[in-house]
Amino acid sequence: MNLYIVRHGETDWNTEKRIQGQTDIELNENGVRLAELTSEGLKDVEFDYIFSSPLKRAYKTAEIIRGERTTEIVRDDRLKEMFFGEYEGTTKAERPADCCITTLFKDPGNYVAEGGAESLEHLAERAAAFLEEHVFPTEATKPDAKILLIGHGALNKALMSCLMHWDKKDFWGYVQQKNCTVTIVGIKDGNAEFVEPGKVFY
Repeated sequence: MNLYIVRHGETDWNTEKRIQGQTDIELNENGVRLAELTSEGLKDVEFDYIFSSPLKRAYKTAEIIRGERTTEIVRDDRLKEMFFGEYEGTTKAERPADCCITTLFKDPGNYVAEGGAESLEHLAERAAAFLEEHVFPTEATKPDAKILLIGHGALNKALMSCLMHWDKKDFWGYVQQKNCTVTIVGIKDGNAEFVEPGKVFY
């Protein structure tokens, strides 16, 4: 079974380098374009299932990539981006240099949530719960299935961490995720491996 993990298209907050988290920001014009190019790149893939974060930037990306397919897009709250509490909407210059967000991006192994932000442990729990409910059972019953999943930067890394059994310190490692990056993960007998990490169609 192949799982296609995709980050949403670009937003204005991406270009401004603002932490988005669960703030519901729309795609910008370029974000729509990137999703359209990604849709073209994936046009020959017959997705059996499509799951998306309910946040607008992800769901719109899912709609665009789905194109003319009739596959239902299933929203799942567990696929929302990591919650950054009081730091959502801020840029690096607007945050204290020693705040937890600095630690998260530089040294995730020592990240401790503060200011209402979500812990990596909680993020991993909801990512794992999604996989246990929707992905692994599908692989067991339909081993040739193709699943499209539209999520977010940190959420997608949490999914990959669960699939690949990464340590917390390696949370940001291995796969670069620009907007609309597609990472294909093959799953067989409950074991995962990268088929094509970090592919872009633009």
